[in-house]
Amino acid sequence: MIDRLLFKIEGSRHIMIKLVGLYVLQAFLILGQGLSLAALLTGLWQGHSLSSQVYGLSGFIVCYLLRYGLTEISNSWLDKYSADAAQNFRQQLLKRVFALGPVIVQREGTGNMVTLALDGIKEVENYIRLIYSKVISMMIIPVIILIICFWLDWISGIVMLLAYPLIVLFMIILGYAAKAKADRQFAAFQILSNHFIDSLRGIDTLKYFGLSKKYSQSIYRSSERFRKSTMSVIKVAMLSTFALDFFTTLAIAILAVFLGLRLINGHLLLFPALAILILAPEYFLPIRNFASDYHATLNGKNSFHAVLRILKMPLPKRPAVELHQWTGTDELNFKNVGFMYPQNGSELTNLDLTVKGNQKIGIIGMSGAGKTTLINLLSGFLAPTSGQITIQGQKVTTLDIHDWQKQILYIPQTPYIFADTLKNNIAFYTPNVSEDKIKEAIHVVGLDGLVAELPQGLDTMIGSGHRALSGGQAQRIALARAFLDPKRRVMIFDEPTAHLDIETELELKKRMLPLMEKRLVFFATHRLHWMKQMDYILVLKNGKLIEQGTYQQLLDEHDYFTELIDQTRGKGIAHE
Repeated sequence: MIDRLLFKIEGSRHIMIKLVGLYVLQAFLILGQGLSLAALLTGLWQGHSLSSQVYGLSGFIVCYLLRYGLTEISNSWLDKYSADAAQNFRQQLLKRVFALGPVIVQREGTGNMVTLALDGIKEVENYIRLIYSKVISMMIIPVIILIICFWLDWISGIVMLLAYPLIVLFMIILGYAAKAKADRQFAAFQILSNHFIDSLRGIDTLKYFGLSKKYSQSIYRSSERFRKSTMSVIKVAMLSTFALDFFTTLAIAILAVFLGLRLINGHLLLFPALAILILAPEYFLPIRNFASDYHATLNGKNSFHAVLRILKMPLPKRPAVELHQWTGTDELNFKNVGFMYPQNGSELTNLDLTVKGNQKIGIIGMSGAGKTTLINLLSGFLAPTSGQITIQGQKVTTLDIHDWQKQILYIPQTPYIFADTLKNNIAFYTPNVSEDKIKEAIHVVGLDGLVAELPQGLDTMIGSGHRALSGGQAQRIALARAFLDPKRRVMIFDEPTAHLDIETELELKKRMLPLMEKRLVFFATHRLHWMKQMDYILVLKNGKLIEQGTYQQLLDEHDYFTELIDQTRGKGIAHE
């Protein structure tokens, strides 16, 4: 449960010093509370009136109120510190994920990364708050109480001292069992998260092939594994909590028997006996709290280490290459380039490609052919595992180059719509652009109808939790962003119309083609009606570039490209 790395977080030294001081004060207030109550009960037992015990009663009330006042202060400090630390971890995690690129998401799984950034960081926040509170109180309060109990009666002090390690030993034994089960639960949760996200992404394809109901059984099996592992953890948690409560209660009962016998035999006075009996539960309380919260922190500890593992991953080294703005005379060359995913085997092999100047390059192939991988190589999100890249006459190992990426306009299948106004969403990459330019972009991409429908026009909030948009409207916003940023001369499209119906796609096509003029465009799609407007076409199959050339050249070869055309001709869109 105690992780040394947790005490190396930024600001940990400061909060620990504050908490140590606070818990020392709280320990003395617990002593004052116990001793005052013992004095009060002793005086009443000896026949004194309640009014004569006003000091004991007042001392108990004051110590009680101050003690729980300090508890509230420590809780507020820990809440703020853990929230700030968690927010800092979330920012670092997101920065590292963006810096590492899509390769880290593909390796770890989208569901796992989303869960880690949201629920995982929340678990880390709870972990920090509980650990700092429980560990520091356990290190201070029992020690101070034990010293006073030795001073009051050394035999009782020995009994308390001997009982403590036995409880710690039992807690460690159960803790190891709980940790093993919690690790399995965390692994099952990661699998379930990835499985669920992948299922949502592919639900349309599964329904298209009539496999959605059959695939639901796979989700059910994953959720069942997670349910069983969770119930296993809960069983151990309940058992250990019961056992620790039992042993601490038994230790207090044994102590009470010793005190009672020695009190009857006249070897001990009433005041120290009462004081020790009142302080004994407080002596064991920190370790009981520590043990009961152990299971609540296991997921937080796993999430904490998962975050640290990603933060420690080395960043890819960017080539120290200076590139100028892409022009009609520049050249990009791939020679024998390949990429292999760590676990899934080869994805692209022996890719030879030469791109010159401004042109529209179509990238086609069936699902799994390697289109997205090639797009990620071109955008610099992935680094080739073999081969050589030459750009503007300079040899590089990856296109993860700042001067290259700052001239790219990337439009994915589902553009991200921020929870902001329509105006700010369109002007996201060009925040200082005039409103007239924004209105011009809206007209060019065909968003006039949407603006007319919105109650506050350009100032209407859209995005998550606000005005919902269709897939076509989201793509038009992405195109409007591209229109407002004429300095970026390279456009990369990754299946931008994959989720649109054909009518919407053909309407959007009329808006997109003019934006591609005098730019270098890479357009990955499986919808072949785009290819007639492309200047050059790359045909991928099973991770290999098997054909390349103009539309007419590929038709004349009567090879795989022609086969794809024939397959889609029945849908009426191949030659639009």
